[in-house]
Amino acid sequence: ETLDLNDPSIYRDLSKPVGALNPDRLAMLIERYNDLDGFPEEQKFLYGSHYSSPGVVLHYMLRQEPFTSMHIALQSGRFDCPDRLFFDLAGCWRSCLTSTSDVKELTPEFFTCPEIFTNTNNFPLGETQDNKQISNVKLPPWAKGSPHEFIRIHRLALESDYVSRHLHHWIDLIFGYKQRGPASSAAHNVFHYYSYEGSVDLDKITDDIERKAIEGHIQNFGQTPSQLITKLPHPERSAKEKQPIAPFESLHAGDLKVHTPAKQFGGPKSSCGAILSLHAIGDSVFVLHSDFTLCSYKLNATRNNALPVQIKADKCRMLENSSALTRTVDNEEQSNEQGSNLIVNSDSFALTMGGNYRAADHGADSSLLLL
Repeated sequence: ETLDLNDPSIYRDLSKPVGALNPDRLAMLIERYNDLDGFPEEQKFLYGSHYSSPGVVLHYMLRQEPFTSMHIALQSGRFDCPDRLFFDLAGCWRSCLTSTSDVKELTPEFFTCPEIFTNTNNFPLGETQDNKQISNVKLPPWAKGSPHEFIRIHRLALESDYVSRHLHHWIDLIFGYKQRGPASSAAHNVFHYYSYEGSVDLDKITDDIERKAIEGHIQNFGQTPSQLITKLPHPERSAKEKQPIAPFESLHAGDLKVHTPAKQFGGPKSSCGAILSLHAIGDSVFVLHSDFTLCSYKLNATRNNALPVQIKADKCRMLENSSALTRTVDNEEQSNEQGSNLIVNSDSFALTMGGNYRAADHGADSSLLLL
């Protein structure tokens, strides 16, 4: 009835292709692979079907046009056999775990488009052999019967900490170094060689029948994407709990004060004028200067995340319609609220805790961020 997104056991193992999730099925596929003695090594495969193909897309999307018409055209002018249609998510998952010919992945619409689960056009999809009328897709209990709730929770799962920590393994399989070669074999990620980019040169095939047969196989059984990363693993995405600057993990935003001098020119290499406002997002600081140039600066941490931390210029752009904005900059040097000794020169700004620190362009206190 409920789904705990913090429970790792609810997630699929993203380090394995769909075909390798069930060890019993994988054992059967490996046995079949080893029996392909008459094939050259580069033409042997574990999976004869593919995780992404026109048939897979039309299977999921058949309730919405133009996919409905395309599905009917693929099935010679009619809907497919009702028992093979997409009508139950649990049944679809069981098929992906047990069938030797079903290793399909999801499409992006499973995270964005609740309409794919609803037969809003009342298409006559028929009934199954056990006399179940097919219309809307049966959703998991935790969706409460709502396609919108399913999409909402499914998207939260996609953005969860678990997926963030493991998604790079899936990228290695689909786009990375585990797509081809020895790493692909070790990961049990080997598909029919026609599915790989550049595996066959159609222009060199002189027999029209053979060329059309190969083209039909490629079009109908799926294609593996271009390999984007060939040697190294994709880096892991930073988890939410990992902060860019370790000493600030325990600080509260309300404790952070910003001090800018009256005449701020952003450093000797900048001509953008005084800083009117600044905002810290992640490891970047976004600054609006008095000439209405919006600039970003990157935090450049030192070894062991020690303070002070240098801030390096990143990008700048002039805001549109800046002439309609006005701002008066005082000529007096600013001091902190408590009246303590704070000095900020024209080439820096300071972020301090409590306003009791001193900053200048030489010998900065270790409690400051300096620009």
